[in-house]
Amino acid sequence: MLRRCSNLPRSALKLSRPAARAFTKPSAPVAASSQLSTKDNVLFELDVKKVGNEIRKRGLTSALGGQREGGMDRDTIIRLLYSLGSRHEVERYLRIFTQSSKDASAGGVLPEAKFAVLKIGGAILTNELEDLALSLSFLNRLGLFPVVLHGAGPQLNDILEAEGIVPDYEDGIRITDPKTLSIARRVFLQENLKLTTALERLGTRARPIPTGVFTADYLDKAKYGLVGKITRVDKAPIEAAIRAGCLPILTSLAENAEGQILNVNADVAAGELARVLEPMKIVYLNEKGGLYHGVSGKKISTINLDEEYDSLMKESWVKFGTKLKIREIKELLDTLPRTSSVAIISTDMLQKELFTDAGAGTLIRRGHKLYKQPGVEAVGSTQLRQVFSERDAEVTSGKRSVAEIFSDLKSSPSTIYGDEPFDVVAVVSHPEGETPVMTKFLPSSNGMLNKIADNVFDVIKKDHKRLFWTAKADDENRAWHFERADGSFTRAGRSLFWYGVADVKEVEKIIEGFEQSGRIERVFLPVGPSIPPHRMSPGQTRAFSTSARPSIGASSVNSRRGYATATDVPRKKVALIGARGYTGQNLISLIDNHPHLDLTHVSSRELAGLPLKEYKKSDVSYSNLSVQDVGKMAENNEVDAWVMALPNGICKPFVDAIDAASQKGGKGVIVDLSADYRFEKDWTYGLPELYGREESKRSTRISNPGCYATNTQLLLAPLMQHLDPQAMPSVFGISGFSGAGTKSGEKDAEGRPKTVPKISAEDLGLSVRPYTLTDHIHERESANHLSTLLPENNDFKLAFVPNVAPWFSGIISVLTAPLNKTFRASEIFELYDEKYANERLITLGKTVPDVRDAEGKHGWRMGGVQVHSSGKRVVVVGALDNLLKGAATQCLQNLNNALGYDELAGIPLDKL
Repeated sequence: MLRRCSNLPRSALKLSRPAARAFTKPSAPVAASSQLSTKDNVLFELDVKKVGNEIRKRGLTSALGGQREGGMDRDTIIRLLYSLGSRHEVERYLRIFTQSSKDASAGGVLPEAKFAVLKIGGAILTNELEDLALSLSFLNRLGLFPVVLHGAGPQLNDILEAEGIVPDYEDGIRITDPKTLSIARRVFLQENLKLTTALERLGTRARPIPTGVFTADYLDKAKYGLVGKITRVDKAPIEAAIRAGCLPILTSLAENAEGQILNVNADVAAGELARVLEPMKIVYLNEKGGLYHGVSGKKISTINLDEEYDSLMKESWVKFGTKLKIREIKELLDTLPRTSSVAIISTDMLQKELFTDAGAGTLIRRGHKLYKQPGVEAVGSTQLRQVFSERDAEVTSGKRSVAEIFSDLKSSPSTIYGDEPFDVVAVVSHPEGETPVMTKFLPSSNGMLNKIADNVFDVIKKDHKRLFWTAKADDENRAWHFERADGSFTRAGRSLFWYGVADVKEVEKIIEGFEQSGRIERVFLPVGPSIPPHRMSPGQTRAFSTSARPSIGASSVNSRRGYATATDVPRKKVALIGARGYTGQNLISLIDNHPHLDLTHVSSRELAGLPLKEYKKSDVSYSNLSVQDVGKMAENNEVDAWVMALPNGICKPFVDAIDAASQKGGKGVIVDLSADYRFEKDWTYGLPELYGREESKRSTRISNPGCYATNTQLLLAPLMQHLDPQAMPSVFGISGFSGAGTKSGEKDAEGRPKTVPKISAEDLGLSVRPYTLTDHIHERESANHLSTLLPENNDFKLAFVPNVAPWFSGIISVLTAPLNKTFRASEIFELYDEKYANERLITLGKTVPDVRDAEGKHGWRMGGVQVHSSGKRVVVVGALDNLLKGAATQCLQNLNNALGYDELAGIPLDKL
């Protein structure tokens, strides 16, 4: 996983995983120049697009300062930004961008042009023009002038194909003949005017500059035709536009010395433009919203070139266009000031990227290499002595000398962390066998603003699984500390922070040891309860939090969890996202009979507004919850658990929204029924009978296994140590047609879309239909998790063939497994009996289980053990209901474990 490790600003592009913002967001928007009305206060709840829509609806201040009737002044727009993050974040980034302009040298590039160069793909002009115009207008109303350069590749291809011209490429470069260039000029001009017109409609002045900026020579006329290589950039037209109060809108057309128009790659043109303007940000807007890891498929948060470039370029998946793009960006950044960075983001995330710590796409920057060294070896450093002399409060106040601090470093095992320019220095004391303490954290203002502190802290966190540290209660970086702590509380003017310890009792024991040994001040015991942040009065200091920043990966334990007693069992609220399918319907029924769970929200786009008749505990109606609705509910802790019953590839925005809320104090558990997170190491894989039962009791992110994968793994797990490593086991599975999912049918008398199967019994007739004969995702899922049961997590492989049959629900799977030694059938059965002896949802039998016995049952059945005459191949049969133990029942097991109930609470034990 690529990590942030540099000193460059993250404002252009940052983590897609939103950073915690505890204690930075004001309880109400205030400003010296103007006040927002009650209606304005509502805007704090809006997301990026809603902010843009509100600006468009109410009108925008003109670029030259005049305000239209009903328009919005700059202060109001700034406060609209607070809805994206915190006031602290917004003002910090505005200060950075403003400072960038002030620092521009006289007689050089016009200061306003040094903010950002935005390269916009042609597809965005077709599909996202409105959002793009809103984002650019937003920036302009803040006094910022991004220089915009756009392409038009998709539009050009469409016209060429319509005219019978097949686009031709060589080495990824479009071969441009005179006819192609003539069409390209027309298309570029049309797209340029389309964007400037959209901006003008919003009251933002924009100037089209289709030519006149780039001078070029032929790249290779014989090979590529009328394609240019830029030799000069004339910034005069850009600066003239900005002086006139207009956003400059450029194309990537160039001219040679004879006046011949040449086609130039838009990415290359953006790079050459950046070399002349030296902007703080170079932003590439595309529909994907970032670069993605070629193996994990995850969006890459940050690439720090000084630290990671060499190793990154050796990765097997970094090839072709990806390798070229990264190399070109490195060559560009090597020529620019170290504070410049490249961002690859989506259009609707532009404001969030520029003005919040959360970020949304991929940030590429040079960075500085980080260092760490034993404290005893570092004490001779003159630079380090200067850092302590200037930044350490104990030294500057006269309480201690640098020599005394260095003496401590020599006497106790410690490590000093930092970056090469010493913008951040941190000292971690770690005596053998004791919990580490960060005794010094000395960032410069540049180190905080440019995120060097984040990078140094990441390295510390790699080295130390748990850590305690303190800071003054009025520390200007107080929010930064809260964001990185799992828990904290404040007493006597100092705040104590920690991560990696979930149990409050253990925290108290550790602190008591610290105080006895003198490693921290004797002011922090006893540890007391917290006041939830959303209930604090204005100005009230948060005293304590056991989970200020819950981790995504199920490592944090809420101290209040655990199996509740029968006399005092707290009720928990559950929200179900995606309720129309068969699994959702079964889960509704299970929660309806659960003694401690209440279903409070059920989301289905097609059923929104209709009552949920199947649920009897209370009146619940279907709603159509958006990603923003879910994020706000999670932030306010309106539910205790979320169940994602959505198709594969759909739930990520919802999960991201809940993750973002968790950084602000949200504590909701997520159980995802899709395949989206079954390979994520930060998620608990929730097959309780085999792995993760104890982990799921501490987890907040649980991925529910697939139905076939559950059957397959339960069949194979007892045999894993006895399989022939030279031959793959195979599983032949047959499922009822409900496993294929549902689709909307005609509506009933109440207007409800009828739920009908995608594949019906009529479709199948009396046949069994094989499908996905190789590389089924459940094959990979099963092999991936079963491999954890082998020594050293070996690369285990199996073969799996799925089939669909004309019965409704129920899976029967036949395992054929080569063995590493001879066995009798009775010995094989004993392996299963030993493995599953105490599992109440598992039934072991001697005969082959019948799929009809599994349908409508909540457990798993196994039987029919037979060993080949050689004694070295076994056949075993397993059966379960794909909608219950294969989905809804297993989901309820995971919910119960995560929420602190008995694992089988709410599961009808008479139907196993």
